[in-house]
Amino acid sequence: MSAKPPQVEIHWPNGRRSVCCKGEDWLQAAQQAGMHIPTGCLGGSCGACEIEVNGTVVRSCISTVPAPASGQLRVELATDPYW
Repeated sequence: MSAKPPQVEIHWPNGRRSVCCKGEDWLQAAQQAGMHIPTGCLGGSCGACEIEVNGTVVRSCISTVPAPASGQLRVELATDPYW
């Protein structure tokens, strides 16, 4: 029997919270939380999907949810007037 990936609590902008598994795609985690992350190329080159996770900028179309030591992540969405 395989162990389940660790659960991660995500604190989204505007006070939203959700729980997902370590390794889940960021875009899928956002969708399940009712959040929209803009995307452009879906290959990591345009930067439209950049989010800040605990102070580190990641491209959500090519990144997965990590397992933080605290079990929680704080996400901020980038604001770009062109996306």
